Amino acid sequence: MCGIIGMVGEKYRLEALIDGLKKLEYRGYDSAGVAYVENGSLVLRKVRGRINQLIESMGEELKKNIRVGIAHTRWATHGEPNEINAHPQTDCTGKLAVVHNGIIENYRELREELLSRGHVFVSETDTEVISHLVEENFEEDLLEAVRAAVRSLDGAYAIAVSHAERPEELVVARKGSPLVVGKGQGLGLLASDITPMLSYTRDVIFLSDGEIARIRGSNIEIYDLEGNRVEKKALHVDWDETDAKKSGYKHFMLKEIMEEPEAVRRSLTNRITSNRRVVFEELELVAPAIASARKVMVVACGTSYHAGLVFKYFLERFSDLDVEVDVASEFRYRDIHVDKNTLVIAISQSGETADTLQGVRLAKRKGGTVIAVCNVVGSTLTRESDATILMMAGPEIGVAATKTYVSQLVVLYLLAMYMTAKKSVWREEFDEILYQLAHIPEVFEGLLSRSEEICKLAKKYQNYHHFMYIGRGLGVPTAMEGALKLKEISYINATAYQAGELKHGPIALLDEKFPVFAIAPRDRLFQKMKSNIMESVARGAPIISLGTEGDRELLEVSHDTLWVPKIDENLYPLVMAPVIQLFAYHVSDLRGLDPDKPRNLAKSVTVE
Repeated sequence: MCGIIGMVGEKYRLEALIDGLKKLEYRGYDSAGVAYVENGSLVLRKVRGRINQLIESMGEELKKNIRVGIAHTRWATHGEPNEINAHPQTDCTGKLAVVHNGIIENYRELREELLSRGHVFVSETDTEVISHLVEENFEEDLLEAVRAAVRSLDGAYAIAVSHAERPEELVVARKGSPLVVGKGQGLGLLASDITPMLSYTRDVIFLSDGEIARIRGSNIEIYDLEGNRVEKKALHVDWDETDAKKSGYKHFMLKEIMEEPEAVRRSLTNRITSNRRVVFEELELVAPAIASARKVMVVACGTSYHAGLVFKYFLERFSDLDVEVDVASEFRYRDIHVDKNTLVIAISQSGETADTLQGVRLAKRKGGTVIAVCNVVGSTLTRESDATILMMAGPEIGVAATKTYVSQLVVLYLLAMYMTAKKSVWREEFDEILYQLAHIPEVFEGLLSRSEEICKLAKKYQNYHHFMYIGRGLGVPTAMEGALKLKEISYINATAYQAGELKHGPIALLDEKFPVFAIAPRDRLFQKMKSNIMESVARGAPIISLGTEGDRELLEVSHDTLWVPKIDENLYPLVMAPVIQLFAYHVSDLRGLDPDKPRNLAKSVTVE
């Protein structure tokens, strides 16, 4: 949530800074702004609304050459979304600008203290407190002023500070919110994540909590809060800049769905041996903890939580392990029973999800071993976990998770088989499952070729106001994910239930205006699922069924059907994912919405 970018060094076009800010749009925002130094003065431009409105308001100004600038997209937490509360925020002198992501928990007390000392506030934000604290401490050294200021702050922050009297440098600090720095050709760069930096460098440094950096062109100095110099090596990122572009597609979401075959190939690479065994070199150090584990706990949010549920069903089916799956925002407040024999699987696409990180820290304090499943090398989650499995999906710009979801599923299937083998023996059923997993990219290519067929069905259902997704067994997380996708990008009230729960309440909602989307593959629970579909038909509900190709029984009880190929029943959540994603995408697009930027949502939820 919120996006920060800054550039300092040799002269560059102001529009380059704004172009970088646009690459952070997917994080979600309601206002945008930029500050830069020109002829010894600080220039500030802010708008409520989209970055394009900022661009329109600046016009020819964007062609200016500057040496230092910071820009920001804000997601309102303190103070309503308007131009005054937009970042950057300034101090009493008008020479200092701050952009900030996070929440300052003691800002009210600090504000009162600063007011009593004569500071004048113009906004309702917690961020403006930081500006005045830096102002109060600034004499000669901007880094020292920032260091003194942040020592007063409680809460989470990633900040970048620019001063008109120091046009050659930017100072940044981080605690609890992500911040990345890097070196370009004659330029120093900072951003909330890697994406806007790919045009300039592939070598980046992820700041850790309590670190402050001074950026002067391509020279970056990092310190801790005590003023000690910190030496950090840059990480090389293999992502390609073209991965962060639409490449001719109408939306990033559609592009990323179409990239799923390749994302799965990358997730499988070097993880299946020639004799059909699973190998995770990155888990060697925690292999003893896996072998001795008595309990497994999965911590995740949103789509990652649904992937965790698939992992639970699959692992419990083949091992004697009990698996708990918790929404991270609840996990951290429960009286959890974690000890040295507990394995915690933390799933987060970004590796910066605030609630998941807090859950991980709690589990580690209690002695648990943490394995991260993540897409971003060097992210906070990867640094704080005992071991990390990278999904290798590549950058995902659309807010709704698509290719990262299928990559999570692939990695979690492999992890479940790996853990089962470490705990007991390799199950012979895994040979066939691995064989089929290896051919999923080709299966996906066939499914994605049916996008137009799915679009026609979406056109039929685009104007309904409610949807109910139902499933059984491994179909339950698929139903939950399908409902989440539809509601978050099309704003249709979609709910998900275990099909057996219909008669315990939800069936009261059903009529001819309330479609049911049934996850009904030909698995061990098909006949039970068929009965639930027939119950829904009897109440007049239109039925869309997603089932196994050629299933005549399903065809007879459904108004409309979507098909996936016959496959091992454990893998149906994986092969059904592109279909539920495409259905939601087309409904959103047909309703004239932007699925890449759904209202009120952010790609990476970095505040609690």
